[in-house]
Amino acid sequence: MSVRARGLRVAVWQCGSLPGDIAGNLARLATAAERVDADVLVTPEMFLTGYDVGAVPGLDPAGPEFAAVAEVTRRTGVAIAYGYPEALPGGGIANAAQLVDGGTSVGRYRKAHLFGDLDATRFAPGSDFPVFELRGRTVGMLICFDVEHPEAVRALATAGAEVVLVPTANMAEYPTVSTALVPAHAREAGVAIAYANYSGTEGALDYAGLSTIVGPDGSALVLAAADGEALLAAEV
Repeated sequence: MSVRARGLRVAVWQCGSLPGDIAGNLARLATAAERVDADVLVTPEMFLTGYDVGAVPGLDPAGPEFAAVAEVTRRTGVAIAYGYPEALPGGGIANAAQLVDGGTSVGRYRKAHLFGDLDATRFAPGSDFPVFELRGRTVGMLICFDVEHPEAVRALATAGAEVVLVPTANMAEYPTVSTALVPAHAREAGVAIAYANYSGTEGALDYAGLSTIVGPDGSALVLAAADGEALLAAEV
């Protein structure tokens, strides 16, 4: 009798923002990781500081904030992909995501497709689409507007990614990103996509919610409501 290989159990955390409260957001992240049954948990975009919060400090990707996340992954056994503003070696800041497992950084990604002035006036764009090994699977990361570009998803799939983890801060005006574009691009590239969004309001933005995990055939495995916090998981 053949035994089906175990997939990767992925969770998306849809939550409100605590603008500028890094300590408070780290505490919330620890609680979410303790609650979830998953291999990896994906937060929204710029989770540590909030997204529409004006100028933000660049954080050292190996600094105390990373150390706090790393300790959560050691203690809970849940890997975490979190969004944060990364201080660049030559100056400037990137809108970034970092994947951490067992107390170690698995890899980092910098948002390549900057969305309007809110991104372009604050961040330097990334240019690469790296993939990483996570618990026997190959994964990639994108951030928000990136996943709306099919060539970015295809680049990760071509590099071997089976799952794409996407911290996002998608606005209420664009609900079809969750319900149409993410499923279409997953199906086109043959990869699963985990898309974790904010809900509620932050600064001038109203967020769309609708966090989702989509299989490589484009089917929605989970889909959150437009409003309210949700912690959803599925095997992909």
